[in-house]
Amino acid sequence: MGPLLRLTIMMSRLVRNPPGRRKATVMLVALALAIGLVVVEKMGAWPESWKVDRAPVMRMR
Repeated sequence: MGPLLRLTIMMSRLVRNPPGRRKATVMLVALALAIGLVVVEKMGAWPESWKVDRAPVMRMR
């Protein structure tokens, strides 16, 4: 199942059966933190010591 389809199914469930106020608040805070981290990373304001270098992938032949 693709990520867009999974997101669509989750959103339709939320519309049909909305969560309680506390759960909705937690979901919105988590979403805001995720968006904030993406913005900080894209702006280049991420500290150099926090960046992760990708390890090369060892392929077997």
